[in-house]
Amino acid sequence: MTSIIDDLQNPGMLPDRTDSVSVVQTHISIVFVADEFVYKVKKPVNFGFLDFSTLEKRRHFCHQEVKLNNRLSKGIYLDVLPIRFDGRMHFLGGTSGEVVDYAVKMRRIPDEILMKSMFEKGDLTRDHLKRIAKVLARFHLATLKSPEIDQFGRIESIKVNTDENFEQVEKYVGISIQENEFKTLKGWTKDFYEKNREFFGERIGEGRIRDCHGDLHMEHVCFTEELSIIDCIEFNDRFRYSDTVADIAFLLMDLEYHGGKDDARTLWNLYKELAGEEEVDSLLAFYKVYRAFVRGKVNSFQVDDENISADKKDEAVERARKYFELAYAYLG
Repeated sequence: MTSIIDDLQNPGMLPDRTDSVSVVQTHISIVFVADEFVYKVKKPVNFGFLDFSTLEKRRHFCHQEVKLNNRLSKGIYLDVLPIRFDGRMHFLGGTSGEVVDYAVKMRRIPDEILMKSMFEKGDLTRDHLKRIAKVLARFHLATLKSPEIDQFGRIESIKVNTDENFEQVEKYVGISIQENEFKTLKGWTKDFYEKNREFFGERIGEGRIRDCHGDLHMEHVCFTEELSIIDCIEFNDRFRYSDTVADIAFLLMDLEYHGGKDDARTLWNLYKELAGEEEVDSLLAFYKVYRAFVRGKVNSFQVDDENISADKKDEAVERARKYFELAYAYLG
């Protein structure tokens, strides 16, 4: 991917006029940030739960990303563009040269209107939290449900995700998670399933298993004129098909991770009333543990990414430790 990274940092290789281009990398994406637009390229990785290993798969998931994100963010996800190579340089768009990859074109969102930025500046108010609660409650009550999606609310299906998490994190024991935290979280999760089998069945009966967002944290909530929520999970349906409480649990956990315990409580109470939720606090705790553990896992993955510097890897390990510690703290 190095030559694509090098070439697309040249403003002349992008389809829209820009004075500057910067690069941001995650464990699954390379993002080229221009003046007005952002171009997101999927890394050719296969983590089992996510497979971008072929050109065709990356093309497919780019289109899925645009389609699914249009549910909660109008006018931000604009197009899927080919990355072409003419034998000398890579460039975005156009009609000549071999198509070697694809990028999702998005409108650039100013950092200052992201929920995370507003929270950090102390500008996040109850009115902002009410807007979020309204949008999420409306979305969760209206988004797709079906007998197929209901299957993902069964313990056996949720257990596929949690078992996979523990399996994939085991290699990071002693690096980003302590052994006692790992064992205790694994045991607690097993016990929760055994004690709450009927509860999971009731949630299915109430129609609470839906095609959700799947990656709902503060950096994805944007206070545009009409509130936008971006960057849903496109690469694996089973991470979006979930209990609606699992979806909002991510955002509440993220607030608490950053020190916003009071805001998280306010948001949860506002959402609960609008979504008609009652007696689900134990389920919320279960999904907060799950969400914090997933964030710990995702940050741990960066240890193995050869495109990321040693300093950035150390930062990722520190973030992972904090997430795993939060998951452990939720056990009380």
